Amino acid sequence: MTAAETRIARTIAAEIGARPQQVDAAAGLLDGGATVPFVARYRKEVTGGLDDTQLRLLADRLAYLREMEARRETILNSIREQGKLTDALARAIAGAETKATLEDIYLPFKPKRRTKAMIARENGLEPLLRAILDDRRAVPETLAAGYLSEAVPDVKAALAGARDILAEDLAENAGLLGRLRAFMQDEAFIAASVVPGKEEAGAKFSDYFDHREKWAGIPAHRALAILRASREEIVTIEIAPDPETGTPRAIGMVAAEIGITGDGPGDRWLREAAGWTWRVKLSLAMYMDLLGELRRRAHEEAINVFARNLKDLLLAAPAGARPTLGLDPGIRTGVKAAVVDATGKLVETATLYPFQPKNDLKGVQAKVIEMIRRHGVELVAIGNGTASRETERLVADTLRLLPEGGPRPVTVVVSEAGASVYSASELAAREFPDLDVSLRGAVSIARRLQDPLAELVKIEPKSIGVGQYQHDVDQRRLAQTLEAVVEDAVNAVGVDLNTASAPLLAHVAGLGPSLAQSIVAHRDANGAFASRKALLKVGGLGPKAFEQAAGFLRIQGGAEPLDASSVHPEAYGVARRIVAACGRDLREIMGNGAALKGLRAEDFVDDRFGLPTVRDILAELEKPGRDPRPSFRTASFADGVEDIKDLKPGMVLEGTVTNVAAFGAFVDIGVHQDGLVHISQLADRFVKDPHEVVKAGDVVKVRVVEVDIPRKRIGLSMRKDAEAGENRPAGPDRRSTPAQRGERGRPGRPETGALGDALKAALRRKD
Repeated sequence: MTAAETRIARTIAAEIGARPQQVDAAAGLLDGGATVPFVARYRKEVTGGLDDTQLRLLADRLAYLREMEARRETILNSIREQGKLTDALARAIAGAETKATLEDIYLPFKPKRRTKAMIARENGLEPLLRAILDDRRAVPETLAAGYLSEAVPDVKAALAGARDILAEDLAENAGLLGRLRAFMQDEAFIAASVVPGKEEAGAKFSDYFDHREKWAGIPAHRALAILRASREEIVTIEIAPDPETGTPRAIGMVAAEIGITGDGPGDRWLREAAGWTWRVKLSLAMYMDLLGELRRRAHEEAINVFARNLKDLLLAAPAGARPTLGLDPGIRTGVKAAVVDATGKLVETATLYPFQPKNDLKGVQAKVIEMIRRHGVELVAIGNGTASRETERLVADTLRLLPEGGPRPVTVVVSEAGASVYSASELAAREFPDLDVSLRGAVSIARRLQDPLAELVKIEPKSIGVGQYQHDVDQRRLAQTLEAVVEDAVNAVGVDLNTASAPLLAHVAGLGPSLAQSIVAHRDANGAFASRKALLKVGGLGPKAFEQAAGFLRIQGGAEPLDASSVHPEAYGVARRIVAACGRDLREIMGNGAALKGLRAEDFVDDRFGLPTVRDILAELEKPGRDPRPSFRTASFADGVEDIKDLKPGMVLEGTVTNVAAFGAFVDIGVHQDGLVHISQLADRFVKDPHEVVKAGDVVKVRVVEVDIPRKRIGLSMRKDAEAGENRPAGPDRRSTPAQRGERGRPGRPETGALGDALKAALRRKD
């Protein structure tokens, strides 16, 4: 390993809680084309058991640190070519731990445009600065008189030139910059002030018209709100230390770097120059540094919140392979209906008009009953947009018309976030070229009840609507992170090779869109795959892709029972040795925990497969093809509570968590408007992170605390104590603006973003 590789391995190992050897081994696998899911699941011996979270962080940091090492080498070469590289400088560059520190060191050597300091040096004023520094008792004006020339007409110009040289030296002093940056990160405040005349136009940002708090402690959602308000020119931002206590300390650090200790004429001039340098150069540099770091930090936190919510949604409980009627509610345009069979295949569509202006209630009920009977419908999925409660009531009334004692479908209200995006997508057009766009949404709603993961992978992750500020954050980074979440979720569950769509297959480790399409085309042309090995007959799918993908693909009822499990084909030999030790047929062993109970994993370890792999095989044989997702459960909305006007403080209702933000959780309680459970109301204890308590898709019981009908805001509580509604802190977490939450809402509802922190205002304690 090179010195750079050793340094990278050591750094990442400390960050992910591993040994450098584990990092080096994982990096080698990833560099060789292995995917994170494959390495996490099937190369535990090589990496020492690093999980997918560690590996994702490892891959991310590996790219960053390699970029940094490349930049380090570029800087070294640049300074070397200038003939200015010393041993001390080389050591400083080698020891730089961040890109910021590296750039600080390079600043004096970086090619730059002609500066005032350069002009002053050309005019022979550097000796003047040295003279002032060397003799503090001398009067600077007297010294400056000896440096006048045609280019320097007077003493004032001479001293200004000397000050320019000093300021540039200080602004390029890596040690001083590092100390000032650390000081600012600890002491700086971020302040926002409204631009005069913008009060009305920026009313949604009113909480930030006069806002100030510590830079180090500002939560991501408030930082992003302020940044957006600034971008829209509603507020101006300042990042600075306290003017009375912090600014003198910052200037003192600059003065200390110069070495000002006395009170002679030279010291007084230098002290004034130090203050000028802070105000004109260094404070601006620190502002830009801290603003960039704040943006990066806030983006990263917002992306992480989005990623966690997306993971929870993708891994939500599937209702299973059951015939399903999907209903996309609407009033004037009608309720769009689509029936899919147990495999998700579309078998019938219809547009129903139970509401005004047609009010064809009896005709609609007859049609729904007909579809239920004809297709053996077991589930009714109702989108949660406009008219969802009216449609739910219609379905309930209709199901009562079915014969007593006979089977009745289960009705479930599901999130339709992203359904409209899918309906209008190129993918939906290819899948249903002859189907009206509005009806495609009903198909998506039905399928996402059957299997949320299989349907949601067809939608661009950021359009699913479970994030904050997704349009504000780094889009490349957001897409990269969310794609990793989808990949991990798909591979954690596994994919049925003979029923999966191309979009789902595309997220299987080692495949991608092109190979996924080839697999589907081969399946359509040649029929179902009889075995995993048959994948190698697909054009373009070679041994490497097969190695990465095979373990995550399932074949049910094939000639090889292990093809239905997560046991990788490369380890079938180990599995058969385990079966042989039981003295039974493989099919008898799979799923029979009692038959495997007396076996010791250590007895089946060999040169190629270690203890972690053998234990995984034993666990898989005990429960083959186990789905890691929870059992299906849905919220039951209260009868008679269908609109925000029906809500009263004190009501206890059941609902589904739709989104989790840094400040709390949004819950659908069936009134077309999500309520907010503020972080202080999530539990009868202090909660630092809402994800500790809830996740998207959870069914929870909530109590209505306050209702603001004009502004359509609902305050909820999950606390058990009777005074929960009167026991809320009014700290800084309550000062954000309403308009900056998740960018996407639901059709027919105000944007989730419009709830935001203003909902917290609705939760404030009454005087």
